[in-house]
Amino acid sequence: MTDKDQTVIFSLNGNDGLPERLKAFDDFNPTEERPATLANGLVSLAFIRGALRRTTAFWCAMAIVGLVIGVGINLKFPPAYKASTSVLITYAPGENPSGAVLDNQAIAQSRSVAQAAMAKLGIHESVSSFAAATTVTVVTERVLGITVSAPTSDAAVSRASAVANSFLQVRARQIETGQKLLLTTLQNVVNRDEQNVTSISAQISRVSAEPATTAQQGKLRTLHAQLNQAQTQVGVDQQTLEDTKASTATMSAITGSVVLDPAQPLAHSHLKYLVIYAFTGMVLGLFTGIGLVVVQAILSNRLRRRDDVTSALGAPVRLSVGALGLSRWRPGRHGLGATENAGIRRIAAHLRAAVPHTVRGADGLAVIAVDDPGAAALSVVSLAMSRAREGRTVVVADLASGAPVAALLGSKGPGVRPVSVHDTQLTLAVPDRDDLSPFGPSGPAPADEPRSEFTAAVTEACASADLLLTLVTLDPSIGADHVASWASRAVAVITVGRSSWAKIHGVSEMVRLAGVSLVSAVLVGVDKNDESLGVTEQSGTLTTPAELGLGT
Repeated sequence: MTDKDQTVIFSLNGNDGLPERLKAFDDFNPTEERPATLANGLVSLAFIRGALRRTTAFWCAMAIVGLVIGVGINLKFPPAYKASTSVLITYAPGENPSGAVLDNQAIAQSRSVAQAAMAKLGIHESVSSFAAATTVTVVTERVLGITVSAPTSDAAVSRASAVANSFLQVRARQIETGQKLLLTTLQNVVNRDEQNVTSISAQISRVSAEPATTAQQGKLRTLHAQLNQAQTQVGVDQQTLEDTKASTATMSAITGSVVLDPAQPLAHSHLKYLVIYAFTGMVLGLFTGIGLVVVQAILSNRLRRRDDVTSALGAPVRLSVGALGLSRWRPGRHGLGATENAGIRRIAAHLRAAVPHTVRGADGLAVIAVDDPGAAALSVVSLAMSRAREGRTVVVADLASGAPVAALLGSKGPGVRPVSVHDTQLTLAVPDRDDLSPFGPSGPAPADEPRSEFTAAVTEACASADLLLTLVTLDPSIGADHVASWASRAVAVITVGRSSWAKIHGVSEMVRLAGVSLVSAVLVGVDKNDESLGVTEQSGTLTTPAELGLGT
């Protein structure tokens, strides 16, 4: 095998726990002035519709959960059985039926009636719950309808009957009590009148014993007139008392109020209530899911539109693909089958076109994995395998957290070693876990750091290579100065809805401060409703396909 038949892949970051703390660097002084404002897309019906379409599985699942909960509630707490009865009310003279019927309705629903009914039935439960299960409606001024709920049909019938009878008894006692109070009041009036007659008679006796004078005779005449009036009032009040005692109106009000319709069970359908509970639960679950999606879409600071990503990154989105559907990845060599994914192949083709062509040394390109190292790693491996099959020698520097390229190729541990992949020979280089910013074969190493054995091995491998590919994830606490020693150009791979504007902008600033040209971005999982272009005319950014060497 010749040197040209060998492909070399380097994975330069094994820090699995590297946090993603990407944010905008406000204290940076970029070499080129660029606007740093976020072009927010309008929250339109199309935007909401797109969010709902992306999360169809979620809000449909919420609807199903609501349906299951509704059915469960129906089974756990089945709707109560109901029975109804009615009572006919007879009013005493002087009562206003229009107002009295409302009083009787309140009495029928009172705790006193509930307690009396519970005593009749021998039930020991909360009076409040028993009263709450009783509904009294005004049918007419003389008819009240009583409906009672209970766990069983027989219990509902017995409770409705007990409530109706207890109401009539409570009302009868109230009428009798009122009658007694009235008689007591009338008797007191008669007694007061009789005392007045006695008092006047005593005064007449005293005056009659006095010597006869003109004044004495006038006083006697006045007292006799008062006595006649008092005696007349006694007769009137006494007659009123006797008439009230002899009246049968009160008894008629009691005996004339009866149960009109005996208690009867109401229709009860298990299927009806099951359907109602299930439908209500499904609707509530559906609207809850949709509401959560809409609120999350409105409040989210994650970017989805091409123009928003371009504004944050300061580089054009030259390729956008739909969802890759790679959720069934398996680790190790089995994951290499995903390199045949149509989206991955399109990204690999885009990366191929973005590789600069140099006269001396290996062509170099850095692939910045902003939020999904797995997709970027597959694209890099796909391109490396493609170029290796063409007889090229390829160097891939993987600076990604967790070394996804090494995981795909089944390589473990740091070091530089050859790897055979699908009839192609690659070389994989993984730096030590503690080496967070390893320097590559291009550019000088830091003055205070000696040239490491790893960098020397990488430089030796790249000496005979035709292509140098670098997979990178960046951390603002470390910076990106080391990236310039691997490539002069970079392409960012971004997944929609995964990164905020600050994170994407922070990646852009770090790359530019390192002196690397960020030529384009690849957007993964783009929404079909996104009609923005994702291009920029900012200074210092290549904006045309011809400038990028990407074709049209």
